[in-house]
Amino acid sequence: MTTVLCVPQWQGSSSPNARRLVPGARIAAAAIRADAHVTVPVLDTDGEREAGVRALDVLTENLRLTREALAGIDDAVITVGGECAVDLAPLSAARARYGTELRVLWIDAHPDLYTPRTLPSGSFHGMILRTLLGEGPAPLVPEQPLAPEQVTIAGLRAFEPDVREQVEDYIEQSGIRRFGVGDLEGALDGLTGPVYLHVDLDVLDPPGFGATCYPEPDGVEPQRLIDLVSRIDTVVGAAITEHAPATGILVRPR
Repeated sequence: MTTVLCVPQWQGSSSPNARRLVPGARIAAAAIRADAHVTVPVLDTDGEREAGVRALDVLTENLRLTREALAGIDDAVITVGGECAVDLAPLSAARARYGTELRVLWIDAHPDLYTPRTLPSGSFHGMILRTLLGEGPAPLVPEQPLAPEQVTIAGLRAFEPDVREQVEDYIEQSGIRRFGVGDLEGALDGLTGPVYLHVDLDVLDPPGFGATCYPEPDGVEPQRLIDLVSRIDTVVGAAITEHAPATGILVRPR
């Protein structure tokens, strides 16, 4: 049994097109065949910037609402966003259930390893993975964080220029496994046990799929991503994020 959990949250993004993530989430969720579809009634307000995080109050309430929705679901869950922060509650729940055996394959053009101190925009979707690892705004840090050895990042190719070296050092020192576009398939080497799969659609090459708020050049071809994912037979949960269906819209740097 599988349930699609639609979380049309946009507040974690600072893109001028962030609200397009709402219809994007609904469209993507409707396209997935499942035994049930549940939509989290997230807030649609801007919220306040606190502790270096945009809309922290809204994100905290949306997290509560998502946890509440998850509490009534016993099936395997495919979470559909919205921006990457929608995966905070589902992935935390998977960590609580599977413990240190859980492996997370984070497929994303961006590292999502920033902190409120290193990301001037305050966009929480750029901090979500660091928060899942236990370093982030206090109201959003899970009770049982991931350990770096549980995480593999794949498709990584874009950083905030001013803090790229700092994030690169963190990845190397923490022991997080990382793979770019050229060696994408290497992310599956040694990936055993229960796997949680996170896919940010901006990992894709824009000519093949560009309906995201932060498209990055030289990405992964859609069929290549499909082939990669189809080789994983131990997926216990998944998320698809950052679908922003629009064309001809100005997009500013992340």
